[in-house]
Amino acid sequence: MFKVVLIDIDDTLCLTEETCFNLENEVATGMGFPSMTRITHQKNWGKPLEQAILERIPGVDAGEFMKRVEKIIEDKVYSGALDSISEENLKVLDRLKKSDKKLAIVTSRSFIEAKHLLQDSHPLSNLVDAFYYRDNSEFLKPDPRVFNQAFVKFNVKPVECVYLGDSISDAIAAKGAGMHFIAVLESGLRTKEDFAGQNVDFFADKFTDIIDYILNYN
Repeated sequence: MFKVVLIDIDDTLCLTEETCFNLENEVATGMGFPSMTRITHQKNWGKPLEQAILERIPGVDAGEFMKRVEKIIEDKVYSGALDSISEENLKVLDRLKKSDKKLAIVTSRSFIEAKHLLQDSHPLSNLVDAFYYRDNSEFLKPDPRVFNQAFVKFNVKPVECVYLGDSISDAIAAKGAGMHFIAVLESGLRTKEDFAGQNVDFFADKFTDIIDYILNYN
């Protein structure tokens, strides 16, 4: 039985790659750089933005870029254009919570990119027991030690935990830590074949598909 369910945000809990692609190009062009292509954006999708943007927009000042990103995130969130978690997915979290599972977010986002999700007014505030992001984590995926804080907080063994993610680095981190791993394929960015060589315990075509696997696992 799983005691703790740990969840990635981007293209797992909510679909964000396309929206982030447009947001980043808005900032880049405002700084005088040409727009990146979608292929360029997807090549290192999942990497911390401050690092990834140096590859996506060669020559950009990452510090200035992040300042400009912070300024427009609030408007994007308010308009529902960024990080909109579907009612169906929120219901899945609620069902897990009512089944006595502890829930935690584990993401490579920075505080700037995640702070709106940490507000008391956000729907996640009543569902998530812990939120680990770049600025409050000692390690980052794919380092398996990224989960150590959660193991200590919830006093659990890795085999009592499952991680939901969408990338190869998610799989490497989870299995390296001795956890179960569910690959969520809803974004369409990756297929089962992309995880060849990785020990994936379950493939979910949609986030909502994870509920039966988790609740029925013994």
